[in-house]
Amino acid sequence: MTTCVLCHTDGGLLLHRAPQWRLIRATDTPAYPAFYRVIWNAHVAELSDLPDADRQACMDVVARVERIMRAQLAPTKINLAALGNMVPHLHWHLVARFDWDSHFPAPIWAAAQRDPADDRLAALTQQLPALDRALSAAFH
Repeated sequence: MTTCVLCHTDGGLLLHRAPQWRLIRATDTPAYPAFYRVIWNAHVAELSDLPDADRQACMDVVARVERIMRAQLAPTKINLAALGNMVPHLHWHLVARFDWDSHFPAPIWAAAQRDPADDRLAALTQQLPALDRALSAAFH
């Protein structure tokens, strides 16, 4: 696809590239710094477009990333989403959510519920290099 951004760019800070998928940290979401994406490398729009083995491999990666995020950050919740409305290229969003974040318990795309907790965001951001290393190491 000549216009698909995920076919032409990594889509964020690349942590690992496998033959079928890649893992990135989204760098365009300052209010949600612990925002990761598992992106299928081939251009397909839906999870059901994948053969059974590939679909299972994709979901295994998503689950592994989620487990590591939970172990490293102890979030209130991990949000998983595979919307694809804006970018119809199969990718999973994994977002660490905390009861103090500006939108919790609403989705990150909803209206903010409160002002950002800048001190907590700064502390969370400081944890990300260690999380990035753990995620990268888990797939090498």
